[in-house]
Amino acid sequence: MATMSLNAYLGQVSSAWGRRRGPQAAELLSLRHPHVMSSRLQLEHPEDHVQDVLDSPLDELVAAHLRCVWAVSNNDYSEAHRCQSAVVSCFAKVFVTHKDDNWALPVMNTICLDLRRVAAAADAERTRAGQGHPGEVLEKAAEGLMSCFRVCAGDTRAEMDETKRWGMLNLVNQLFKIYFRVNKLHLCKPLIRAIESLPFKTEFSLSQLVTYRYYTGRKAMFDCDYKAAEEALHFAFLRCHKDCQKNKRLILIYLIPVKMLLGHMPQESLLVKYNLLQFSEVVKAVTEGNPRRLSAAMAAHQAFFIKCGIYLILEKLRTITYRNLFKKVFLLTGSVQIDISKFQAALLATGADADIDADETACILANLIYEGRMKGYISHAHQKLVLSKKEPFPALSAGVAVS
Repeated sequence: MATMSLNAYLGQVSSAWGRRRGPQAAELLSLRHPHVMSSRLQLEHPEDHVQDVLDSPLDELVAAHLRCVWAVSNNDYSEAHRCQSAVVSCFAKVFVTHKDDNWALPVMNTICLDLRRVAAAADAERTRAGQGHPGEVLEKAAEGLMSCFRVCAGDTRAEMDETKRWGMLNLVNQLFKIYFRVNKLHLCKPLIRAIESLPFKTEFSLSQLVTYRYYTGRKAMFDCDYKAAEEALHFAFLRCHKDCQKNKRLILIYLIPVKMLLGHMPQESLLVKYNLLQFSEVVKAVTEGNPRRLSAAMAAHQAFFIKCGIYLILEKLRTITYRNLFKKVFLLTGSVQIDISKFQAALLATGADADIDADETACILANLIYEGRMKGYISHAHQKLVLSKKEPFPALSAGVAVS
């Protein structure tokens, strides 16, 4: 492949396309296939050669691919992105004419993946040069992916085996990766709605479903829908291949905070197995109701939590930490009517600001009651918290909404 001639390459493309061999055509249009190493195919101006062998519009698509190969070989990723965008645009125009036929889905999956990758490389290139703003090229790539998505989503009349809608989930996952990278999660909502409306939404390949549930779980987490987030991320973790330890660890980075917010603390052995000991002190602080220890744990691993985008989510564990601390006060007093000063003393003993007063303590108690972490009311006249005699501290997993 590294010495493949142009005529030999074009002959293979023509044969694969003419015989409707999707996987073979996909390889020949992939930037990760060995043919890209051939200097004979790294052509800056391949148009005339390609037009002599291939018919329109396939010639346009292949010419853009070969110029992209040339650009990548010269580390010019901005030009590579322009060429790969042309590949995807040309393919979308051809694909829509394939009535009741989806043999070219492997080609679509391959060229769209390559588009996202060269766009990411082009973004990095522009950032190093101080040009544009981060994610600008990726956003343009998303437009190309959406052109293919519309072709697939619009194929509603074909038979189940022939519909292009089987390509929707792959594209959605590629778009998720872009939207999360450029921090435009609101654009995920219509994509999720499109997938959830499919009658065969559970019949995609397991690898695609795992990726889909990973991203929908993360989005649900950021939307504060922790039950939905737990369900999606748990599915992704359980069905992710056992040998894909890196991916399972990535899923756990988001599943662990979600489960903690729902009252399920991870075992130390799990944290050790997946090298996630950054959560260890956080778990211990929340469990024992120690705000000082929680602050120290958050500060110690602040960079990691911010990089993963979970720092603010973990900050919400402070509410549960207060809840666990105040439950200890309740158990020690053995009464449902407790002086606010006793909760204030507990806060001071576990690292609260030295000047915290009764009003601030009452505010924390009121928030816990509002969020459903405690059942009761505050008697301001008597400066007491009056707890419910039945389940004054509901289980954390009882479906409490945390905003």
